[in-house]
Amino acid sequence: MKPARLAGLALALAAWGAAAQTAAPPAPPPAEPADAPGGTTPSLSARKVYEQARSQLVQIRTVLKGRASQTSVGSGFFVTPEGHLVTNFHVVSQAALKPERHDLVYVTADGREAPVSILAIDVRHDLALLKAGDAGAPGIGRFDALALRPAARVLAQGERIYSLGNPLDVGFAVMEGNYNGLVRRSFYPQIFFGGALSGGMSGGPALDQDGQVIGVNVARRIDGEQVSFLVPAPFVAALLARARDGAPLKTPAHAEVAAQLTAHQAELTERFVAQGWKPDTHPRYRVPVPQDGFMRCWGGSEASRTGGLDLERSDCVMDTHIFAGEFNTGAISVRHESYDGSKLGALRFAAQHGQSFRNESFTRLRADLQTRPQCHEDFVDRDGLVLRAVVCLRAYRKLPQLYDVAVLVATLDQPSSGVQGRFDAQGVSFANAQRLARHYLDAYQWVKKK
Repeated sequence: MKPARLAGLALALAAWGAAAQTAAPPAPPPAEPADAPGGTTPSLSARKVYEQARSQLVQIRTVLKGRASQTSVGSGFFVTPEGHLVTNFHVVSQAALKPERHDLVYVTADGREAPVSILAIDVRHDLALLKAGDAGAPGIGRFDALALRPAARVLAQGERIYSLGNPLDVGFAVMEGNYNGLVRRSFYPQIFFGGALSGGMSGGPALDQDGQVIGVNVARRIDGEQVSFLVPAPFVAALLARARDGAPLKTPAHAEVAAQLTAHQAELTERFVAQGWKPDTHPRYRVPVPQDGFMRCWGGSEASRTGGLDLERSDCVMDTHIFAGEFNTGAISVRHESYDGSKLGALRFAAQHGQSFRNESFTRLRADLQTRPQCHEDFVDRDGLVLRAVVCLRAYRKLPQLYDVAVLVATLDQPSSGVQGRFDAQGVSFANAQRLARHYLDAYQWVKKK
């Protein structure tokens, strides 16, 4: 087969646009919603902060419509005297996306319960602005509200902070921890909280020693201890300023989720392309390995103990994703493996190399969430470096104009060694799927001899 130029793959992608997009509903955020019990006996400062914030703290329950059964629980807090509350989007996502099946209620520390409605969501930062259903009702009056810490008041490394919520639905609690700056390599700013968060605390406030909100509980790492994350308070302020006077959401919020994911993928694509690739990634080829501004790359090697195939690998992933209601999306990953089969000989190497290529899969989430992948295979000529390339595309059924794209590449110029690479981008537009696929394929080049 004669090598084809990149235009062949670009045209193939262009032919799939209408076919891959169809119309039915768009798990935890990246590091899993804030599940391991933890914490120590509260200090005097923690007791003081908790007592001051107790009346502003609530539990947010998602309940089946027309029934008392709850389907999920989280935490939240009042931010205005008029009854505005803040929590995580993932806490209220069932009610936001399936309002015909779910209602929301809030429950205070002293047991008062009332309905609550959603005014706005911020999918990118996993926030939601709510309004108490009993606001303005006789006998309720104005609500006690927590104040947001001004952005100009910068926290110091190691400063004590206090996370509040209802862990595991066992009761309201306060967890002490430390401020450790912003998370490195997070695509959007997140606070590194050196303290314990558990399931049910998502959406609760994290306070400084003056009782002001510095962030919102959002997630924790399940592979570490006392490694948790907060959404910074300025994002709460921006959401409140944008939507405090808005009308409650009455219909499924898929269109709003899709619009915010579309804005996210545009920024993600621009930043990813602009950061470029690392140099000197292979002695023979320029293999695409991204810079680690918002991605984390791990490498490894594996020498055969039986005289077979030796390999080296690089795996680059984003630590953060976007929670879209029933799945995570909005992330990029890049990996490659470099094979040395000189001990095998050409025929045995070709068989193992080809099997490794065939073992790659392009699975979809579920039939009701995504279309079947549509793939195109071709040979690409990069200035004499011939690549075998497969590009696959699949669409989200309830997030119009958003796709997952995957590119699989293998070098073919040597009889007993080579490189196999893979690129994946989730939740991108069709145009950016094309742009990212081309950007990845263009990165494969010969290493120029000095």
